[in-house]
Amino acid sequence: MAQVCEVCGKKPLVGNNVSHANKKTKRRFMPNIQKIRVQTDSGVRRMRVCTSCIQANKVQRPVM
Repeated sequence: MAQVCEVCGKKPLVGNNVSHANKKTKRRFMPNIQKIRVQTDSGVRRMRVCTSCIQANKVQRPVM
């Protein structure tokens, strides 16, 4: 499944691993995606949201 935040659209970035000998190999920087329950207009549903959106209160968690 795609590593994309459903709120902000954050997705993996591409960069290089650089060795001590300055050799470069490709690597991916993955966002910290969590599956959480979110309160929406249509009810409670599960969403894949990055931790920066959770911490910034961009999603409303359901009240138990």
